[in-house]
Amino acid sequence: MWSAPLSMTAVALCVGLVAIAVTGAWTGLGQGAEIADPGAVTSWGLPVARFVHNMAMSAAVAATVLAATTVPPHQGRRRRSRKAAEEAAEHPLFGRTLHIAMLSSVVWTVSAVAVLVLTYSELAGQPLSSSEQFSTGFFGYVQSIPTGQAWMAVVIIAAIFATVVSAVRSTAGLFFVSVLGLAGIVPMALVGHSASGDDHTAAVNSLGLHLLGVVLWVGGLIVLLLLSPEIARQARLLRAGEQGGPEILGTLMRRYSVLAGLSLGTVAASGVVNASLRIQSWDQLLTTSYGLIISAKAISILALAVIGWMHREWVIPRLAGSLEGPAARRSGDAGSAAPGAGATSSDATSPTAAPGPTASRLLWQLVLVEVALMSAVVGVSAILSRTSPPESEELPPDASPARLLTGYDLPPQPDVENWLTLMRPNWLWIAICVFLAIWYVRAMVRLIRRGDHWPIARTLSFLSGLVLLTWITSGGPAVYGMVLFSGHMVQHMVLTMVVPLFLVLGAPVTLALKSLPARTDGTRGAREWILWFVHSRFARVVAHPVVAAANFAGSIILFYYTPIFGLALEYHAGHELMNIHFILIGFIFAEVMIGKDPLPARPPHALRLVILLATMAFHAFVAVAMTSSAALIEASWFGNIGHDWGFSALEDQQRGGELMWGLGEIPTMVMAVFVAVQWSRDDRRETTRLDREADRTGDAELHEYNDVFERLATADRPADTTSDRTPPSDKTPGRPDRTPENEERP
Repeated sequence: MWSAPLSMTAVALCVGLVAIAVTGAWTGLGQGAEIADPGAVTSWGLPVARFVHNMAMSAAVAATVLAATTVPPHQGRRRRSRKAAEEAAEHPLFGRTLHIAMLSSVVWTVSAVAVLVLTYSELAGQPLSSSEQFSTGFFGYVQSIPTGQAWMAVVIIAAIFATVVSAVRSTAGLFFVSVLGLAGIVPMALVGHSASGDDHTAAVNSLGLHLLGVVLWVGGLIVLLLLSPEIARQARLLRAGEQGGPEILGTLMRRYSVLAGLSLGTVAASGVVNASLRIQSWDQLLTTSYGLIISAKAISILALAVIGWMHREWVIPRLAGSLEGPAARRSGDAGSAAPGAGATSSDATSPTAAPGPTASRLLWQLVLVEVALMSAVVGVSAILSRTSPPESEELPPDASPARLLTGYDLPPQPDVENWLTLMRPNWLWIAICVFLAIWYVRAMVRLIRRGDHWPIARTLSFLSGLVLLTWITSGGPAVYGMVLFSGHMVQHMVLTMVVPLFLVLGAPVTLALKSLPARTDGTRGAREWILWFVHSRFARVVAHPVVAAANFAGSIILFYYTPIFGLALEYHAGHELMNIHFILIGFIFAEVMIGKDPLPARPPHALRLVILLATMAFHAFVAVAMTSSAALIEASWFGNIGHDWGFSALEDQQRGGELMWGLGEIPTMVMAVFVAVQWSRDDRRETTRLDREADRTGDAELHEYNDVFERLATADRPADTTSDRTPPSDKTPGRPDRTPENEERP
């Protein structure tokens, strides 16, 4: 069962080793170094170890992603209860996918250790045979050198991944395992071959996006190729009528096609950005070794794009044509369709006919060619990581203090024009904003074509928030935020207070739930994952008004008055985590206060106003403390930037406190106005509903309410033996005479 796919995959992967050998020989790999030669074992073993590491990591991570989002975990349709789902038989494809993930993760861990050791051998110029001297310097390399620390982090991530993936079987658990695996990209991007470039932020972010696309694209194809025997067996059972359920091959390929398309766009765009940072002129693409390797990679990616287009436009429709009708194909994610819809003449007689062998054979041939070509590209990239770019990336000897601290020269003196026009592209956030903008517009158009209404004001608000987010992370605030405390405060407060306000008013979660297709085969697509998160315990905790307010306000104290601020300034990963944290806590807080998206629970309007009032008071308190403080926050950073713009670092910090006050209070007041308007509208809507209910029932609820009080009054009245129509006598036994003398006087 495993021999055919394993042999095909091995042949395809050997193409990458051949590419390493050819490219390495052409670039002079293994001919010795000018300073210290680590030996032929290190010279040739390091690119091979990198190649094996990249392919194994891609297969392991992609297998968990496919298991969590694409492959059905259980046989049959989705079951309603959790107990029934746990008792259902595991789908053979699901078990095979996890088996691939486990084996690949073991190879990933071993190859990561090999890369760690061989990288030290190359950097130190020590052959592996010098055991005593090698081991002495190796531990210092792992503890104090960034490259050693990064690859040690990769080894730890791979080891934890391999341990956990062997024990997890739930889709929710696999989702978090896949996130752990993708985290291995971060240290690789931080010490990649372009991370030491002149534009460090653009280099690291573009390389990280490049690796993300490669992992999901290459790994997904390897997993599909290894799953081909089980997919073929499922097709035979379906064709013979021995097993019910939808055809699995067309469904898998359609879902993977979406992932591959996004990965292709990410790899191509990030590759262009990363190459533009190393290549300064067009002639360097044809006159330098680095440029020629880049050109070869670009041509290969174009060829892969053509094969992907053939998959999407030619092969997949032929696979789906035997079972699924046009409506199911347009939806792109139907678990099953009307039998026989769109079937060919040979399949029309069988309502459960599977795709013909010609289409399946063509598909696997294209997948095999695609894996071989991708393997060659990954192999060439392993050589590229050891090839010097045309331009030197060393810091100049007369580098300014700002260049030494931030990696960039000091920007011009801040004024309104520079704040609005300066750009330092942060490609991570640009990619996120472009993706969200395209998705939002497509989802809105889908709703309109379906006949549903979606307010244009929500669309304008959401797109405005994305434009503002792009400017904050790539414009003047990003440039001055690294050299001025006031610039950093502008970036912080806009990310936390202003951008989430626009995004929340766009109601993106509601749009996603209305536009995304629902799955019926037990897998979790984007819509199912959103619903899972909204109803999770974690969402109930973080969306609680007290927790949301505490995160929102407490983050200011924890960030600026702890070493976290210094870590965010010094390390690129810390800076990006800071941006993610600010935008998330601001989005959750605004969603709880004024959002329309579904939440586990939403506080009353009165409580929201109280929380907003407390937030305004807290911002004012911290702002006053900053403006009146005589101690400089992160003095080792802002005190050594070395600008001569006419104000000191302490004066700039005091200005930052004033900006915090204004940028914090105004959006909070705007949210308070929104809460008051929503409160008024909800009260008016409730009053209208009650009036309609009263008109419909003839005030039955009011009459019943009055009857209750009348019965209570009757029950409390003392018993009387006389008739209700006979007035009580003034001489009732046991009661004093009601005379003016006996009446109580006030």
